[in-house]
This record gives sequence, structure tokens and C-alpha cells, in this order.
Amino acid sequence: MTASNEYRFQVNLSGMIQILSNHLYSSPKVFLRELMQNATDAITGRAEVEPGFKGNVRVELTGTGEQLTMMVEDNGVGLTEADIHEFLAMIGQSSKRDPQSLLQGETSFIGRFGIGLLSCFMVSNEIVMLTQSVKGGPSMEWRGKPDGTYTIRQLDTQLSPGTKVYLRSTPEAAHYFEKDYVQQALFYYGALLPYPVTIDSEGVQSIVNAESPDWLIAPERARGRKAEVLAFGERLLGEKFQDFIPLTTASGRTGGIAYVLPHAVNLNVKRSHRVYLKRMLVSEKAENILPEWAFFVKCLIWTDELQPTASREHFYENEKLEEVRSELGDALRQGLADMAETQTERLQKIIRLHALSMKALAVEDMEFFRMIHRWLPFDSTRGHRELGEILDEQETLYFTTTVDEYRQIHHVASAQSMLVINGGYIYDSSLMESLPMVAENVKTERIEPDEVSMSFTDVPPAERNRYYDALRLADSALQRFRCRAEVKGFKPTDLPVLFTLSQESSTLRALEKASEETTDLFSSVLGSLSSGIGSAGYSTLYLNVSNPVIQRVLTSPDAQMTPIAIEMLYVNALMMGHYPMNRQELEVMNQGIVRFIDWGLQANTKPQEGNE
Repeated sequence: MTASNEYRFQVNLSGMIQILSNHLYSSPKVFLRELMQNATDAITGRAEVEPGFKGNVRVELTGTGEQLTMMVEDNGVGLTEADIHEFLAMIGQSSKRDPQSLLQGETSFIGRFGIGLLSCFMVSNEIVMLTQSVKGGPSMEWRGKPDGTYTIRQLDTQLSPGTKVYLRSTPEAAHYFEKDYVQQALFYYGALLPYPVTIDSEGVQSIVNAESPDWLIAPERARGRKAEVLAFGERLLGEKFQDFIPLTTASGRTGGIAYVLPHAVNLNVKRSHRVYLKRMLVSEKAENILPEWAFFVKCLIWTDELQPTASREHFYENEKLEEVRSELGDALRQGLADMAETQTERLQKIIRLHALSMKALAVEDMEFFRMIHRWLPFDSTRGHRELGEILDEQETLYFTTTVDEYRQIHHVASAQSMLVINGGYIYDSSLMESLPMVAENVKTERIEPDEVSMSFTDVPPAERNRYYDALRLADSALQRFRCRAEVKGFKPTDLPVLFTLSQESSTLRALEKASEETTDLFSSVLGSLSSGIGSAGYSTLYLNVSNPVIQRVLTSPDAQMTPIAIEMLYVNALMMGHYPMNRQELEVMNQGIVRFIDWGLQANTKPQEGNE
């Protein structure tokens, strides 16, 4: 048996940097974030061993062209020579992994993967680090190159505790070293840091981040600082907000401000929020930090308890994130509930702008629905109105479950002062069904198009006898469409006919439509299903005896003209009701139009011929 040999993987560092650039990080600009995160962790580490320690970060820009250089300095914990060998030479190993080390405690630090420094190779061909550990020992210099080689040497001079990282820009990365860009990026990543971040360029030094407001520690304090909080949100999020809701969790380790968007948003738009971990920006597009229904707010969130992914641009979807998301959702819900109790006008303004979000939440939370139901808007036969106005007028609310059903009965129902709610939009029919559970003495009932006839006026028997011959011709003409004719009186009088269908006839129409558009084999299966529906599958065409055209059709039965007129009224009713027409009905419409044009031309030419 041949003995096996053991080998070690050879890592191509340049290839890893390419992977970082193209797959792990969203953009090369994150190198500055990684440097800021390392500085933040170093300051955090020193503060843990020196209570009351005041940290700071300084960024200096020097040189031009090929000498364009950036230096990032912190006064944090620093590294010893042993630390450098262990943490900078071992790619993928975090300096925070050892609970006995100076930098202990995973929850105290942002960096966890030991690869952040590699991101600097995306903008520079060399990384130079000068560092002095608070534990003592000599000051050290570390130089790393993207080919995987590095050098370490002791410095002759003793530096102050902390770390300096020098990067010389590659030609293609020069714009990442421009002062305006760097200043903007430093604020972007470190706006919430509790210590100063300064930038030094051409001898001019300025502080990037203003003093952290105290409501970052206790978000509930934001309620009394409205102008300040709104201005802060505008600067960080780039929108001019008019309202907000503070967010807290039970542990107090996650908090934030939910800014109410000043414009309505589409339900399908991705919800994104800006999230800071240990006061450093982790993501501006965190989509999973709040519940799905919270798409009417844009949030600033700060936390020290969530676990970032390797790119440190998102969080792991785990039990902790689920718990935080639920508690932030509860805080947002409670904020709205408080408005319902004490600031109804403020809540009404939000509901008018973000009705869809409010309805989404009301479907999930019956108690919330109870508090806000009167202000939720609905489309009805009496216009677009708040539910409270509608409830003040009527105890029983009829509603449809689809927009098409509502369109089919809207004109007739509104003309007869019949109140019907359009429940076809998302959440509306569900809210109508559950409304009796949150509102006293209110009943809701689904209505279908064929039930609108209950408000029609019956025609006296003597009058019906006058229409017997015409109705016989009408039924004969409609037989092939599985439709029957009935005479009724209804409003509006300018509506000659109304087509309605039962659930069975609706199913039958759908089967017939599908049968026309599918294969012969599947068509035969659909045909078998259709045959089982029977007489219940008949629809009804109501002829309005109050309409002058219908009166002429009914009182002057013509064996040739009446069937064609009835067929045309039938297809017209289908179009008015937004029903899809099958092949046979489309053919009737096309032929009928041609016939009526032909008859019209004949009627116009005969008198002229007689005058000659």
C-alpha cells in the first residue's frame, strides 16, 4: 500500500482580492469602511481596559498623482509583534476569536473574519501599518503586498498607543482618495460614532461627524426633539420627513427612528433601512430588519446584538434577528396605537398617505384594526370615503371580492342608492369580512353581480304579456350563450341592459374560455367539467323596461331584427361589465356591427331613390 503525503493548500492572495472585489463587497469604496471598523474595534478594545477612555479617528490625505496617499489613524489598543504575526498573517482568522485576548467578546466588536484589511488591496498595491500596543513593547511596522508577502520591522522611535494605516492609491482608484469623497464617505459610515472623526487635507482639519445626540442612547427622548430628529434624518437618509416614531427593544441593545415616508410607496418596492452596528454603518439596504408591512417608513437602526455577514453589509437571518424584527415591529405598532389614542389627526394624516400599509397591519392585528378602522379609506358606490363616514350611514355593508365584480354592478347599485364596497383591492375584502369583529352593530355581506337584481322593480304581469313574443325571440337568441332574458325596471334609465352571472355560470365561462385556448386533450377534460354544471350555469341578461331603446325592441318584435338587436345588447353588456368574451361572442359583435351599418345605409338610400 502506497503511503499518502500531506500537503497544505496554496492560497492565491491576488485571486482572493479579486473575489472580495467582485463578489463579497458591493464596491471597492468599502475599504474605508473596513479601516473605520478596525479603528472602532481598536478603540472599543482600549476602552474596555481603560474605563472612560476617549477615542478618536483621524484621516489625512497627502500628495497628488502617483503619490496620492491616505493615512487612517486611531488611538486604540494597537498590536504587538505577536499580534501582527497571528492576526495579519493568517487570512480569515479574526483578532476577536480568543476570549482570553485583549480584544475579547464577540459582541463588542464589528470585525469577525480577519479579512477586512484585504479590501485595501482593491485601491492600493501596498498596505503600510505602524502600530504601538497599549501592552507595551516596541512600535512596529508591517508592510503587506497583494502577492501574499509581507515584512515586519521594529521602529527606532516609540509611537503613542494606536495604529496608523497608509495606502497609496492606484491610478484607477484615485477618485476614492479625493477630499470631498472621503469626507462624505466618513460621515456616511461613521455619523453615529460617539467620538470625533476628523479629516486633514492640505493643512486644513475638520470634524466629519457632529456630536452624537443623546436620543441615540434613549430613542424615547426623540419625541421632544422633533426638529432636530427630522433634520438628522434628512441629512443621513436624503429625504425631507415630516413625522417619525421612536423604536426600542426590550433589551435596549437595538433602537432606532422610523421616519414616515413623505410620499406613498408601491407595495412591491423593496423596503430598505440604514443599520449601524456598534455605531458603524453596516448596511443602507437592510431589507429584513423590520416586518414586511412596515414599508411606509425608512429607518435608522443601531444595534450591538446582531451578527453581520462576511461582507458586513447585511445580518444573518437567525433567531436573534427574528426577535429584533418582531420587537421593532411591535414598537412601530405601539407608536401608531398611541397616536390613535391621543393624536388622531396625526394618525389620520399618515393613514391617508399610507393606507395600504395600515391595511396590511390591520389584517394582521385585530386590535390595531379596531383602533384605526374608522379612518381607513375604501372605494364604494358613494365614492372614495373613510370607513367611519360609511358606517355612520348604514349598518349592513355589501362588498365584492374582485374589482371586476364591482365594475359589473357599480352603475346599477349606485343609481339605486345601494351601498357597495369595492373589496377587490388587496386586503379590502379580508377587512370587510372581519369588520363585524371590531365594530359594534355592523354587518357585512358579500354580494355577487346576480344579487343586484334584488333591488330591481318587477314588471306587472299584464305588461309582461305585452313583451311575450319579444322575450321568446330574446331567449332563443341567447340560448347558445347559455343566457336567459328577463325584463325589469332599474336605474339608471340610460342603461339598457345588465348582464349578471352566478358563481356557477362564472366558472362555466372560465372553463369555456380556457377550452378555446388549450390543446384538444385538455379541452375534452374541461368539456367534461362544464357538462357537470348543468342549468345552474345559466347567466341572466336583464332588459331595462325604463330604457327607450328596450321599449322599442320589446314592443316591436321583428323576427329578423329583434334577435340581432338582443345579441348586440348582450355583447355590449359584456363589454360594459368588463367580461372577457369568447370567440363566438366576438364574432357576434363583429357581424352585428356590419349588419347594423348595412341596415342604416339601406334606410338612408331608399327614400332618396323614391324621390328620384
